[in-house]
Amino acid sequence: MQPDPTSTAVTPTLAPAMQAAPTEIYLVDADTLRLVDVNQTARQNLGYALAELAGMTPLDLAPWVDAAELQRLLGELGPQVGAEVNLRTHHRRRDGSTYPVKLCFLRIERDDRPLFLAVGDDLSLEVAAERALEQYQTRFNAVVNHTPGLVYQFVRHADGSVAYPYLSEGCHALLGLGAAELQAAPERFLALILPEDRAAYLETMQSSQADNAMWNWEGRIWVEAFRDVKWINLRATPLALQGSAQGGTQWDGIMTNITASKRAQTELEHSRARLAELTDHIEQVKEQERARIAREIHDDLGGNLTAIKMALAMLSARLPDDAALTEKAEYLDDLVDRTIEAVHRISLDLRPSTLDLGIVAALEWQAREFEKRMGIACWFHSVDADLDLDPDHASALFRIFQEALTNIAKHAGATRVTVTLRRQRQHLTLTICDNGRGILPSDRLKPQSFGLLGMSERARALGGTLTLSAAPGGGTMVVVEILSPKA
Repeated sequence: MQPDPTSTAVTPTLAPAMQAAPTEIYLVDADTLRLVDVNQTARQNLGYALAELAGMTPLDLAPWVDAAELQRLLGELGPQVGAEVNLRTHHRRRDGSTYPVKLCFLRIERDDRPLFLAVGDDLSLEVAAERALEQYQTRFNAVVNHTPGLVYQFVRHADGSVAYPYLSEGCHALLGLGAAELQAAPERFLALILPEDRAAYLETMQSSQADNAMWNWEGRIWVEAFRDVKWINLRATPLALQGSAQGGTQWDGIMTNITASKRAQTELEHSRARLAELTDHIEQVKEQERARIAREIHDDLGGNLTAIKMALAMLSARLPDDAALTEKAEYLDDLVDRTIEAVHRISLDLRPSTLDLGIVAALEWQAREFEKRMGIACWFHSVDADLDLDPDHASALFRIFQEALTNIAKHAGATRVTVTLRRQRQHLTLTICDNGRGILPSDRLKPQSFGLLGMSERARALGGTLTLSAAPGGGTMVVVEILSPKA
């Protein structure tokens, strides 16, 4: 509607503060719904000049709004000044593009003329944020729902009550309970845990809450829906609740089904135990066979060689005075002596007779033999003159010592070896230190490191441990610790 040129009435306008406001502001005639004035922000958003807007109504700017619906909405304002109603719609710009807007209509009066003041908020950023949030939520749900396990939020309030604000779709597959069921009765999760595992669950929860540290727990649950026991792993990060001075905490985490890995671990441990038993049995059989062969070599072959030497001495005494025959006899006598020494050495290698005198004597003898053969100083010390070990334990400890000395001779480049054997309460400890080049981490990973592996397996078969580390001052230190037969 064009203004009447004969009228002396002044056309209402927006106050300067409203003209400069960052929000859109419209002054609307209450009778005709014509736009009387529009501030600068609205004109810029719409792309219209003030003269162009003067002939329009809110329905021209928002053609999606039904005229009757707009009239009904504005009718809710009533006659009183100051009432307001809200409308969410889209405004169409001069170029045809649109943007979301929220309009707040207020009834005012200027010079006895009824007017509407419409304040518009451009919702483009808000709508964009909502869409981004929806996309994020969609992606989050896709990731969570494809995560193997149960993603959850768990809250423990100051009074000890618990709640599950969020549970992913994996709830039923893992626990046999729907998310709504568990949220309605959150105490049911504790009831699922086997009685013997509940104490650890509660203890790790309290520790995580007290230290504000990661909550990590493994335990078993009984899933009634599947009539089965499951192993689950729980990992969650704690967060103190805002305004919760009394100790309320929320955990965000994930529960996963580790039943298969636990069964595999149990089977592996059982297999290792069986393998260790088999290895120990094989070693015992080997030692027994070595002892048998050593005895036979010593008794039979040694006895025969001694008889040959005696007979050879008798024959040599009756030989005619012939230099060639005498030389041959002396050669045969020397050959028999060397063979007797070889038999003695082989017997000792198979099973040192000094083991019959005790482990201390056997280790001390081996240290002297190593020093004599290799030219490497080897010092042995034991507070106890003897230690009562059963033959199998003594043989195994002796073989570990032999292998350690062999490794030193082959690889260490050492000039000195120090060996100590001591008993401490229920443990017997053998320590072997050299001043060589030391052992590198890569040396332990070599595929053919059967010496180290054999030493470790022998120690494990004795119910003990074997550790390798750098020796004080350089070199390598091997420590074998086994249970002592006497405290």
